[in-house]
Amino acid sequence: MEKNKEYSFEEAMEGLEKIVEKLEEGDVPLEEAIDYYKKGVELSKLCHEKLQSAEKQLAVMMTEDGETPIDPEELSE
Repeated sequence: MEKNKEYSFEEAMEGLEKIVEKLEEGDVPLEEAIDYYKKGVELSKLCHEKLQSAEKQLAVMMTEDGETPIDPEELSE
């Protein structure tokens, strides 16, 4: 994962899928597998953060439209 590059959710998911494919092939040297794993963890965290942000935004929009209010703090649990 390039440092300082802002990934979209879709780009991060695509990167994760490629990493999983490589690791499932099973013929990756140990050091390279560890690097792939580290990149995968970073991408996974990024996806999680983006999903949480989207959930909070939706919760705010729902309450603004008069629907059942959702506590955004509950979404981060």
